[in-house]
Amino acid sequence: MPDKPPSMAEIARRAGVSKNTVSLALRHDRQIPQETRDRIARIARELGYNKNATVARLMAELRRGKAPRFRSCLAVVNAHADRNAFRTHPTIPTYIEGCRRRAAALGYRLDEFWLHEPSLDGIRLNKVLRARGIMGVIVVGLMGNNRLPDRFLPTWQSFPTVVTGVRTHEPALSFACTDHHMLALAAFRKALALGYQRPALVIDPVIDELVEHRITAGVQVAQRALPRARRVRTFLPPDDSPGSEAGFHEWREREHPDVILTLYNNVRRWLEKRRFRVPRDIGLIQLEWRSSSPDWAGMNQHNDVVGEAAVEMVIGMIHNNESGIPAFPRATLIDSSWVDGSTVKTRLPPAR
Repeated sequence: MPDKPPSMAEIARRAGVSKNTVSLALRHDRQIPQETRDRIARIARELGYNKNATVARLMAELRRGKAPRFRSCLAVVNAHADRNAFRTHPTIPTYIEGCRRRAAALGYRLDEFWLHEPSLDGIRLNKVLRARGIMGVIVVGLMGNNRLPDRFLPTWQSFPTVVTGVRTHEPALSFACTDHHMLALAAFRKALALGYQRPALVIDPVIDELVEHRITAGVQVAQRALPRARRVRTFLPPDDSPGSEAGFHEWREREHPDVILTLYNNVRRWLEKRRFRVPRDIGLIQLEWRSSSPDWAGMNQHNDVVGEAAVEMVIGMIHNNESGIPAFPRATLIDSSWVDGSTVKTRLPPAR
């Protein structure tokens, strides 16, 4: 039996870098220094790594310095309740930025659709897609739950489709998203490396459910390195009501966290209303760092790279003549990276 081809994870371990760095380096992304790209390429060759043939062929045009010729259209479907989420939402436009960038680089145009258009269903959408020569679908902005409207089942059954951000159920489609488990694990470990003793998680239970508890699971795994006395219970506020704020402070007074991992900037507002100074009195780590709040320390989820990955996935499906709901949905997980900020102390003195 032939040896199993090496994975990006194996290359990453050999090179001492993340899988995301390997992925970017093998795509000749200039975010990665040339020396690092060359070293990773050499390790990949030594291990016998071969790129996906479809993506490699599409990338060949870029490496030759030629502008890719127009190939076809892709549909990018706004699954958010807000029709304007592609432009006004705090995070969704970053996914779209990556989708547009990668589609343009590979010679594809994007046409936008809104999943909640009252007059639209799967049968009507299919007619429009075929009339425009659209060959694949990317779903962006699904929030609140992991299920797509039943009335669009004819589309998922007929066109190659990739979902960004979350995994879907009924139907289960291929997806690209941040590796939420490693995101939480890395953020928690960074807090410990900074000298914090009692890191804690504050997360909306709806979001926790949406990502299948991978963030809370990552924190729980990270807590195993701590003595039981330093393990802090996660706070799951029911909503953004005054009752949640009161519940947060009850939890804080009971658990005594010294740094909080969260997705919500309102946690800082709650603390400052009680005269807590960040980071002098308590640290804050944003699990979805945004350029709109650059002073926060936290994890950049690289949602633009998620969008790029979704485009590559759906183009690969098109070229492999794959369509319909897959028997075995595929997932592409993107690593996050730490961003320094003023909401944590640079280094705490060792505990006595």
